[in-house]
Amino acid sequence: MTATMTRVFSFLLVVLAVYLWIGYSITELTGGGRESGGAVDISPEGGEAIYWGKGRCFTCHSVGGQGSAVRGPNHGQFGEKFPLPMGARAVERAKERSEKEGTDFTAVDYMVESLASPGAYVVKGYKNEMAVVYAPPISLSLVEIKAVVAYLMALGGDLDMEAIDTTPSEETQKFYAKISAAAAAGGGDPGEGAIIYEDNCTDCHTLNGEGGEVGPDLTGISAKGLKFISESILQPAKSLTKGFETYVAINKEGRQTIGLKTRDEATEIDITKANGDVVTIAKEDIKEIKIDETKSVMPDDLAEALTVKDYQDILSFLMLQKPQAAR
Repeated sequence: MTATMTRVFSFLLVVLAVYLWIGYSITELTGGGRESGGAVDISPEGGEAIYWGKGRCFTCHSVGGQGSAVRGPNHGQFGEKFPLPMGARAVERAKERSEKEGTDFTAVDYMVESLASPGAYVVKGYKNEMAVVYAPPISLSLVEIKAVVAYLMALGGDLDMEAIDTTPSEETQKFYAKISAAAAAGGGDPGEGAIIYEDNCTDCHTLNGEGGEVGPDLTGISAKGLKFISESILQPAKSLTKGFETYVAINKEGRQTIGLKTRDEATEIDITKANGDVVTIAKEDIKEIKIDETKSVMPDDLAEALTVKDYQDILSFLMLQKPQAAR
């Protein structure tokens, strides 16, 4: 009996050792993970630690002969397909982006764009499948992303830390704002949030001059802060904007009309319902009209219809809606 137990125990140890070896081998084949503990410096060294650690970039990319991942482009100098390392390559890509977008892109602009909006430029021969690195499960912070940009720019390029960190261009600032908004919203994707907004909000709300007028104009809404925007979605009656109170008009027959009072003339009023329909009521037919502070014309079931990811995505999109500068 003892001999049998010894053999079984020995067999289990061998199996465990094999599993550990396989795991180690896979990690090494994909580039080798490196831990990046503690605060990260915005530097090539800090970015290298993120690239091969928390960022998990090595699962899809290699750097020259380091690593063997091929799902994404090699970031180093590698054969005829990649004659230039990433830093130098970014200069050429910036020229392409400038021609297509009609705006001046720098190498840093292109590099930051590739992380902030990975689908904006997809290298020929590869799929548009890069993860949004500032969203879960990777969730890189803006500091960590700046560090990765520094690391990639140092691969054969002119490393300009001011352009990356202290005095970024207007184009890069836009991308940084997108990343910051996503981080503030718990890691949402503003691009996906724009789609959710289009599907659920444009019929009632105006944004930058476009949309409906049943609800408040959301242009520059980020100025009101994340808490206000969050409450407006989850508890719309709690954060009613002045002028958008919900009225309940009861006529002499006891019929209720609920919505916004969008017109108030001497003899009649208009009540705009949540679906956008406008009901005109003669004042002589009104028995009672009052504000219901517990209701909002915004759909009560909107929060229930949104998934957690939808909610984070639309929050990040709305947090990008900055007030327009005065002219």
